[in-house]
Order: sequence, then structure tokens, then C-alpha cells
Amino acid sequence: MSYFEAIFLGLVQGLTEFLPVSSSGHLLIAQHFLGISADSVLIFTILLHVGTLISIFFCYWDDLIALIKELFITIADLVTGKGLRLAERPIRKLGVMIIIASIPTAIIGLAFNDLFESFYETLLPTGVGLLFTGILLWIAQSHRKNKTGIRQMTWAHAVIIGTMQGIAICPGISRSGSTLVGGLISGLERNFAVEFAFLISVPSILGSLILEAHGGEMGAVTGSIGPVIVGCVVAALSGILAIKTMITVVRKYSLRFFSFYVWAVGIFLIIYTLVTK
Repeated sequence: MSYFEAIFLGLVQGLTEFLPVSSSGHLLIAQHFLGISADSVLIFTILLHVGTLISIFFCYWDDLIALIKELFITIADLVTGKGLRLAERPIRKLGVMIIIASIPTAIIGLAFNDLFESFYETLLPTGVGLLFTGILLWIAQSHRKNKTGIRQMTWAHAVIIGTMQGIAICPGISRSGSTLVGGLISGLERNFAVEFAFLISVPSILGSLILEAHGGEMGAVTGSIGPVIVGCVVAALSGILAIKTMITVVRKYSLRFFSFYVWAVGIFLIIYTLVTK
């Protein structure tokens, strides 16, 4: 693993994890055209998730700390018989909704893990996934006047969003894009939809980090610890930029700009795969 490869892959991971263009798909594309064996950078790409987690912690630190504090208060309320009191405590309800949304994601990921892994063998599924992502973003753009916030949110909203996040395990289907779309089509207000999409990525990324690292040879990175650290730092910094960019785009601009991009890349990948097959 060279420093150039580490910086490039870290930049790709950081930017595409939070922009609605599919990080898994873009990492696969980068590895293919740079001639990098997936097996040779497996542990490195897993560790890049640490960088993207840092991005979320940086941008949503206050929310995450509030959620952790509320967890202990919730436990105390349950022990003393006060109950959940979700209507009275919005931050508690947010935590519960994050948990509910994570359940269908985990079920889909575990049930179809082998199928999803088979999609990484060629670039064709990634191309198809990018086309699907573009369609989702195009549809989501029409939902501009939603008014549902955390107080009005129900478990059905969380299940829809979590299911969309589970589908995004496929390469080419954007996780941030799918969860944002799930929030918008289910009626969430745009600013809250993007916030919820990023917050539920924490258990999702942690879960994938644990699953992907299971059985991996972590010692394989000890000989290239420098590039690994640099790659993670680049992923974290570019991730922060991507999160802030995404927030601005959702508030002020159209998601359909991303549709044109992923459609163009998707069509290119499909043609390239069929021609070189």
C-alpha cells in the first residue's frame, strides 16, 4: 500500500460515504482501474470506516453526546417505573427511532450477506446500482414540503428508512442517498431527514466494521501503518467536507444533480463491463 493509494482511497471513501453516490461502488471502481487487488487492501478499506466515523462524531458531536446521556436517563426512568416518556423527551425518541431503523438494516445485511458479496465480483452490479440510486434521488427531490419532525415520527418511518439502508449494502446503491430518500418519501422534513440519515449511519458503519473485520488479518497492516493512518485522516477530513456539502445541497439545491452524475457513471460501467467481458 503506497501513500498515493492510501490518500486516493481515503479521499474516495470520505467523500462518497456521505454524498449520495455510493462509497462501496466508488471504492470498487477505484481499485479496478488502479489495478489494486481487493484482497490486498481489504483490511485498509475496513479501517477507512474509522475515518468516516470520526467525520460523523465531529459534525454531530452534540447530538451523539445528548443521545448517550439520554440513554442513562432512560435506564433510570425504566428502573424507577417512570416509563419511556417518548412524547416528553424528543432526544430519547430519536434514540429509539435510530435503534428501530437499525433492525431491518441488520436483518437484511445478515440474511443476504453472501448475495451482496457476489455483487462485488464484477463492475456490472455497481453500474446497475448507480442507475437505481439516480432514480431514487430523482424521486426524492419532489418531496420538498414534508413537515414531519422527531415529535411526529413513528416506528413506520424508521422501518422504511432502515430497510432502504439495508438495500444500500449492494455496491452502487448509496447508503446516505437511500436513507435520505427513505426519510423523504415517508414524509420527514428535509433537514431532519438528512440529520437522521447521518445519525443512523453510526450503528450501520460500526456493524459493518465488526462484520468485515471478523476473521481478518489485522496484522497485515502493521507493515504499512503510515499509509493506513494517512488514509484514515484523509477519509475523516473529506468526510466532514462531504457531510457539510450534503447538508447545504439538501437545504438549498437539487438532489437531481447527483442523479445525472451517478447515471453517467453507471452507464459507463455497464458499457465497459459488457465490452471488456
